[in-house]
Amino acid sequence: MNKSAKASILVAEDEESLREALKLNLELEGYEVTTSETGPGVIKAVKNEYFDLIVLDIMLPEMDGITVCETIRMQHNDVPILFLSARNTSADRVEGLKKGGDDYMTKPFNLEELLLRVDKLIVKNKKMREPQHIGDTYEFDGCKIDFSGHECVDKTGNTQELSKKEAALLKLLVEHEGEVVSREQILQIVWGYNVYPTTRTIDNFILNFRKYFEKDSRNPVHFHSIRGIGYKFTK
Repeated sequence: MNKSAKASILVAEDEESLREALKLNLELEGYEVTTSETGPGVIKAVKNEYFDLIVLDIMLPEMDGITVCETIRMQHNDVPILFLSARNTSADRVEGLKKGGDDYMTKPFNLEELLLRVDKLIVKNKKMREPQHIGDTYEFDGCKIDFSGHECVDKTGNTQELSKKEAALLKLLVEHEGEVVSREQILQIVWGYNVYPTTRTIDNFILNFRKYFEKDSRNPVHFHSIRGIGYKFTK
């Protein structure tokens, strides 16, 4: 089984035979594959689901791949994007990479090379997201979180029960202390694939954390919302 097994890939290609061939070969490598035939279809899929990689044809109907890539990047989504293009000029390649693509292959391409590049991009992306290791309990600023026991000792010394999702989100934020954790990461790790919480749901969790741990919840020093991007924990 591929070391990136169960990674989720979106293949955006309007040519049916190529789309189906890519889907089949990626599935044989152990990936979960979703397909789209149009630019707007890609935007919609990315809004509703977390992907580890997008294989994106540049010549898509309704909205071309470059515009799709720009739109995804404007949403502060850093999912790796591998462009496919029938045009083999350095200007096209530069344009694709400049607009936020991570790699670029021209058609016709060698399937084995494509699979290698896909694997490399996914592995590199996962490495960048590796958290620091923390144990079952964590203490900061006079407070204590017991992740496995689903409870915490708040700023007043009282014990509060935590839901399973609250404990999971707290652990994710603490593991990435000082880093902004994107909504996409929260979606994948806390809620699981294909279930999309609203921003309000996550915001309510953050408000609860402030209630428990912040001396002044209106001026938080530990739990921060970064508008349009994600959330951050600092000690």
